[in-house]
Amino acid sequence: MAAPKKREARKSMKQPAWITLDGGFAVRHCLVQDISSAGAKLTLEDAAALPGTIRLAFARDARTGRLCQVVWRRGASVGVKFIGK
Repeated sequence: MAAPKKREARKSMKQPAWITLDGGFAVRHCLVQDISSAGAKLTLEDAAALPGTIRLAFARDARTGRLCQVVWRRGASVGVKFIGK
């Protein structure tokens, strides 16, 4: 029997951030609710319209941030997994 998967500790943030799409041409404001070394929970308007891969940054500069994969969506919230730099 496999050991249960332990979820990483998340740090509550409630910090503004930006999601960049299309190579940095489309920028959307979001709120990072919590974060861990593996991913984050974000809240934003029109969360359902996000593509499967985004870049999350704490500065509006599209060259910064982390590449993320959207792993779940619930209303105005999405969960993302960090997949690169």
